[in-house]
Amino acid sequence: MMSNRKKIFGTDGVRGTANIEPVTAETALKLGRAAAHVFKNLQTQSRGHGRHRIVIGKDTRLSGYMLENAISSGILSMGVDVLFIGPLPTPGVAYVTRSLRADAGIVITASHNPYADNGIKFFRADGYKLDDKIEAEIEGLVFSGEIENIRPTAGEIGKAVRIDDALGRYIEFVKTSFPKNLTLEGLRIIVDCAHGAAYKSTPCVLRELGADVVVFGNQPDGKNINENCGSMFPENLCRKVVEHQAHLGIAHDGDADRVLLCDERGRLIDGDDIMAIAALDMLAQNTLAGKTLVATVMSNAGLEPAIQSAGGKIVRTAVGDKNVIDEMLRNGFRFGGEQSGHLIFRDFGTTGDGLVAALQILRIMKTQKQPLSKLAKCWTRFPQLVTNVRVREKKPFEQLDGVTKLLADAEKELKSGGGRVLLRYSGTEPKVRLLLEGRDAKNLEKWSKKICGAIQKQIGA
Repeated sequence: MMSNRKKIFGTDGVRGTANIEPVTAETALKLGRAAAHVFKNLQTQSRGHGRHRIVIGKDTRLSGYMLENAISSGILSMGVDVLFIGPLPTPGVAYVTRSLRADAGIVITASHNPYADNGIKFFRADGYKLDDKIEAEIEGLVFSGEIENIRPTAGEIGKAVRIDDALGRYIEFVKTSFPKNLTLEGLRIIVDCAHGAAYKSTPCVLRELGADVVVFGNQPDGKNINENCGSMFPENLCRKVVEHQAHLGIAHDGDADRVLLCDERGRLIDGDDIMAIAALDMLAQNTLAGKTLVATVMSNAGLEPAIQSAGGKIVRTAVGDKNVIDEMLRNGFRFGGEQSGHLIFRDFGTTGDGLVAALQILRIMKTQKQPLSKLAKCWTRFPQLVTNVRVREKKPFEQLDGVTKLLADAEKELKSGGGRVLLRYSGTEPKVRLLLEGRDAKNLEKWSKKICGAIQKQIGA
């Protein structure tokens, strides 16, 4: 039965259009029941030594109200208590789950997606995302009906309480990631909160640390999250940094687990730049565990020579911050991230935290007494060419005439100069994506035409 069941968990929890399966009140209620059952049985003794408790946080989407009530009803019906913490960044939900000694955490968010979407992400008691085995167990219970007969009654039904100091707890926790002997006095910072979950926390932390803060994207109405603002539209941030003559710009996505920055000249600083600056600083301080930075296959190839020249190395994973975190946990690494702005500093958290990442760069700016534009020159980005080819079918590449040999030849030539080749089918569209990186942009164009031409000729739409 398990092998042919439906699947609702994607690469990062459950996600889709709100009020359409699987992101409906009905499925959220079932997820709540299933999750409560699984977490209750993971540890028969609750962490709080009373009834088992699950934290529920959310971003600022209109549909959050519907899903929060539905999933909490399912949890309560299984005799597990619910702790509502309201709108809070995803890393804040992970932290508060640990801080309150809860047995699990749930965040209702669709991250950088438009407001019409929503999703449900789970955290274990220790603040890390669920492993595939536990997700599969919850998923199986949603569809199997195995727990239909478990119906606590009377005083065994769970109760829900609202935690009023969750935001304050997270703010104080985040401030501990910034040295006590430093302040942000003298710095003007522009913040774009994407009308999302960080609309209170990020401006508050920066002001309490002494910065002059100019905020926008901080008036959520349930429908404007990520709308022409935040890390999906960083050009707004870059323009305002120049207008206000600021030292730094910070842009979050809807749940603030990622960040993009802007230097004082209005230039965008992405996740690769942040990883280069932070990893090189950690290598210089001898604080980078295993002298290793964990990045994904999408990060620019220019990171390798920069990190290697400082005595470090890079380990690459598949795309997705969960893959980065899994690699870090497996091998004891402490820092990693994605080009998109998910940065995981394990000394200060269990998941990507956009505010913590911004504070680490601000710390380096302060200690080195350097503007961000100068810090960002610590590495050289390789020319990168990404080409998409629309296809009528997703045939294995080895079955396409000549493509495998072209890839091998391109890889051999580009790798000799530190570059690379990545060819894959899109997971969401009928497209092939070819990523080429190397020191010579004309060379990239040559190989792109050859490889994409061969694919287009055989399976192009």
